[in-house]
Amino acid sequence: MKKYKHSEITPELTYNKRRKFIKSIGLGVGSISLSSIPFLNTAYSQNKTELTSYEDITSYNNYYEFGTGKKDPFKNSQEFKTKPWIVTIEGEVDNPITLSAEEIISLFPSEERIYKLRCVEGWSMVIPWMGFSLSKLLSKVSIKNTAKFVEFESVYDPDQMKGQRYPVLNWPYREGLRIDEAMHPITTVVTGLYGKALPNQNGAPLRIFVPWKYGFKSAKTIVKIKLVKKMPTSSWMRSSPREYGFYSNVNPNVSHPRWSQATERVIGEGILAPRIETEMFNGYGDEVANLYSGMNLKINF
Repeated sequence: MKKYKHSEITPELTYNKRRKFIKSIGLGVGSISLSSIPFLNTAYSQNKTELTSYEDITSYNNYYEFGTGKKDPFKNSQEFKTKPWIVTIEGEVDNPITLSAEEIISLFPSEERIYKLRCVEGWSMVIPWMGFSLSKLLSKVSIKNTAKFVEFESVYDPDQMKGQRYPVLNWPYREGLRIDEAMHPITTVVTGLYGKALPNQNGAPLRIFVPWKYGFKSAKTIVKIKLVKKMPTSSWMRSSPREYGFYSNVNPNVSHPRWSQATERVIGEGILAPRIETEMFNGYGDEVANLYSGMNLKINF
């Protein structure tokens, strides 16, 4: 499978020109297969719909470390310092390591991966991420057989992150995956989007993205990855266990206690645009449904 350098990725302007051209010849973007887009790694991309604009992706965010409003992360993160940045991988491993963000990006060249982000709040975006499979990074530490789960810890820096000065969540932010979920090839370490470095409001310098799960499962600004024996308690589980389970797979058949998950609003489509039906596993069932064979996903939510 070919890997692409940042310089080879189609720039945002070209994306926008392509959309305008497609519309000018009377075709909806949905009628054009994403596999026809140059430089797209189709093995790790969802073959449907139009890309969300860079402006929407970087200005409509959930990132409570910088505030609870959708515009707060952009407004409050612009001076956030991401250098130096160190990530440790430890726990049930034979070779714990500490790497800088620069070392990680250098060791594992990024490729473009177009995935849909589905928020638990009932909205979605289609994002051209830059990144690589988390399994590549975890392969550096030689995971012990005793490791059953992976815990992610985000940075704790209330001096820079004003939202952490308030007990909105139990800081620092923590999330977790089962080991087979973490090692799945579409579980991604994100380094950028739209061919550019990852913006602060989107989780710079490094975040995790798990396409088939609700967005809060994808921890931002990670500083620690720990392989553990027992299922970790994530921040949202600790905050409201009735509403947020460990798996949090996108599932239109299981409602949030306060709203339905059957449909979603596509960001950027306008307030009058109809909602679309939500797909099981966010549309990635062919890739990941086998991970949950025999499980009752209405209970293991």
